[in-house]
Amino acid sequence: MTDADLIRRLTSDPAIFGGEPIVRGRRLAVEHVLAMLAAGDSMQDLLTAYPFLEPDDIRACLLYAYKLVAHERIDPFPVGSAA
Repeated sequence: MTDADLIRRLTSDPAIFGGEPIVRGRRLAVEHVLAMLAAGDSMQDLLTAYPFLEPDDIRACLLYAYKLVAHERIDPFPVGSAA
């Protein structure tokens, strides 16, 4: 899966968390996924806690964080659901 494919898994909807990036239109913020990983939760922990979550969703969140830190351009997220 390409970087562009991964980033497309993240969306934004003004009606959900004020437009913050979310995973595939769900009420799960990218920020929350990253916080769980930073707190020591494993990928498997997240997949168990959120059955709709897929490994590529977590990779998309990590890629998003990388792009922010690297000051790379992140194209706007579409409103509504993704993949």
